[in-house]
Parts: sequence; C-alpha cells; structure tokens
Amino acid sequence: LHVARGLAALGLPVPEVIAEDPAQGFLLLSDLGNRSLLALLDDEPGLVDTMYDTAGSWLHRLQDSGEAFSQTLPPYDEALLRREMALFSDWLCGRHLSLEWSGDDERAWSALTDRLVDNALQQPMTAVHRDYHSRNLMVDDELGLWIIDFQDAVRGPFTYDIVSLLRDCYVEWPIDRVADWAVRWFDDSPLAATQSQAQNLRWFFLTGVQRQLKAAGIFARLGHRDGKWHFLEDVPRTLAYVAALRGEYPELEWLIDLIEQRVLPALKR
Repeated sequence: LHVARGLAALGLPVPEVIAEDPAQGFLLLSDLGNRSLLALLDDEPGLVDTMYDTAGSWLHRLQDSGEAFSQTLPPYDEALLRREMALFSDWLCGRHLSLEWSGDDERAWSALTDRLVDNALQQPMTAVHRDYHSRNLMVDDELGLWIIDFQDAVRGPFTYDIVSLLRDCYVEWPIDRVADWAVRWFDDSPLAATQSQAQNLRWFFLTGVQRQLKAAGIFARLGHRDGKWHFLEDVPRTLAYVAALRGEYPELEWLIDLIEQRVLPALKR
C-alpha cells in the first residue's frame, strides 16, 4: 500500500486501491485484465519499440521525480545483494544440480560476488521496482501499460529496472539491440549524464548478471520449495544472457565457464 501510494503520487499507472482492510489482509483493486506485455510481444513483436519506450518513460518518471519517495524505501544494500546471489549457488548449483565446488571455485565465486556488489553500490541510487519485466507490466485495450508486483521496491542502483526490462528472463532480444535501447534510455536519464556511456553500459550489463544469478536461483527454489517446476524452463535463457558477455568483462570468465561447462549440461540431464 505504501509503494502503491508513492507510485500513484508520481503519476505512474498502478492499480487503484478502491477499498482496503489491512488488518484482515483484504484489498479491492481495479481490474487490469489478464494481458501482460509478454503476451502482447509474443503476439505482436513489432510493437516492442513502442512498448519499451513507454515502459522506459515510466522509469524515467520514477527516477526523475521520485527522490523523496525513494528515501522511504528499504536499501538495496550489500547484505541483500549477496543474499540474492547466494540463491544461485545454494539452490541451483547446490540443491538442484548437486554440483561440487572446489576451493578454487569458492574463491572465484567470492571474488565475483564482491565485484558485482561493488558494481551495484557504485551507481547513483534511486527508487527501484525490483521486478520490472514483461510479466509485471499489463496492457490495456488502448495499449497503455500498467505496473504491478511492486511490493518489493527498494532504493538501489539506477540501472537495475532498465536491465530487468531489456534482459528479461521471459523474452530475449539480440544483445546489440538491447545495448542500443539501453543507450537511448541513458540519453534521457539525468542519472546517466554524470558518467560515460561506456560506464553506464558496464553498470547495466553487470547489474544484469547479478539479477540473472538471482533469478536462476529463484527458479530452482520455486521448483523444490513450491512445486513450480515449469520455472526451470527459463533458466537456460536467463544464464545464456551471462554467457553472451564472454570476452567483454574479464571478471565473468570463471562464471561463464561454470555455466557453459557444468550448469547448462547438467540441466539437460
């Protein structure tokens, strides 16, 4: 309710809270239908530029006008970043695939997570939806977008939501096209103007790696803990985003080797 009020006050399209009874856990919300952005893009991929322009503009509004609101959100701090990445090592590599890591693997993983934490915390901080992707954007009859599933919002790195949108776990686009969309979005972002585009893109892609590790771990946890095994079908796509960065960022080479040589083959068994 707090996040919904904050987003609505910024003029962002979120469900209206018509009535509420927090003590009993009841809410009456406006009905946004059942057509997600993912469903629209599956049916009409030619609309992607238009829809991503709209989705990106909502992020600009959130970041440009939401500084005071962001200060009311929990921090996306080091502890949370590390807990999220541990989902990959604990749930996917450990619980699901039973991969054994050597001492060298453990040291490489520790060094990698240190780098990814630093990458996140070096960025300008802003309000972050934290799950801004094609299943959490609803499409109305006029092709307007509505934002849902924002209850885990935090104050964190400014590239987090845009990389969640453009390197979506559920719909994939060529990496060059993604980079072009990202640069266009940075061109309209005051938070991006204080550093080079090369730095912004580095932050963008490495923040994506942190998110992709988290998502792959969550998909494994959803299977083992909740019986939602279909989410494991999205793990290869999610980790392929990381593998596609080979040669771009040296600190990822151990992780890419792990994914390509051990994790993806094990998933096929």
